[in-house]
Amino acid sequence: MSTTIVKSISFEAAHWLPNTPMIHKCHKMHGHSYICEIHVTGEIQKDHGWICDFAEISGAFAPLHVMLDHQILNEIAGLENPTAENIAKWVWEKLSCKINGLSTIVIHETPTSRCIYTGP
Repeated sequence: MSTTIVKSISFEAAHWLPNTPMIHKCHKMHGHSYICEIHVTGEIQKDHGWICDFAEISGAFAPLHVMLDHQILNEIAGLENPTAENIAKWVWEKLSCKINGLSTIVIHETPTSRCIYTGP
């Protein structure tokens, strides 16, 4: 039986959605207090009693945090159209080779709006 752990990491960033109509509110630059949830699923290791050390997840995300926090997302390669969906996919692509058992990335754009990405 597998178990899932979740590490939540916040970052502040600005963006605009260039593919929306000019009259759409997201066409103009604005900011969000994002929360990125990183879900790791696997078997509990008998020697440690955990699936993965939360510090390992934080360490894997740390370079991304530097790239995202207090930045303009549209200026980051691969995030030229930084929808929650594209951010989640981008994070997955950066972390999937660093975190064994990565199962889901959730990007909370607001307290009531989020994207759940479970990989390709």
